[in-house]
This record gives sequence, C-alpha cells and structure tokens, in this order.
Amino acid sequence: MKLLKVKTARFTQVIERCGKPQVYTLWQKPSIDRHLQSQLKNNRVMTILKSQNGTDFGIVGLNENKDARYLIFPKSLKRFAEKRIIGIDWALVRE
Repeated sequence: MKLLKVKTARFTQVIERCGKPQVYTLWQKPSIDRHLQSQLKNNRVMTILKSQNGTDFGIVGLNENKDARYLIFPKSLKRFAEKRIIGIDWALVRE
C-alpha cells in the first residue's frame, strides 16, 4: 500500500488567510462561464470532493466532477495550491 505524500492544510487556516468563501453553482460549462474563468485566473476557486471514506476535502482550482462542489474565496488561494484541504466546515461557508 502506497501512502500519498500530499501536504494538508486545515479549512480554518484557509479561511483565516483567504476569507469566507461562497458556494458557486455551475449553470453552464466552465469554459464559457466568464465569472468562473476570472476567479480561476485569480486562484480563488476551490473544488470540494468526497474521499473514499466519505469525508469532504478540497483542492485549489477546478476539478470537474459530477459530485464536486465549488467554493469561491475573496482572496487568492495560491499558497495552498499543492495541498489537500481537510476539515471542511460547512458552517463557515457563506450562503
């Protein structure tokens, strides 16, 4: 069994540095969604996915997946780009 050598960061750390995110719903293809494209260029998009054991985790950027949810942050997520974001707390997300 090979363990993933991926650095992690807590969701609360991301919010402290980058502000409270908003849930973003894709109503059209990401490639033609101009608002989403501008947010991607500014490194403000996080994709929330489910792991095999059912817990949520985030990755910076857009990962198109039918079960994915997307968050847009007020500030750039660049410093978290290579990390897996754990401890997703939906109570901290603005509706």
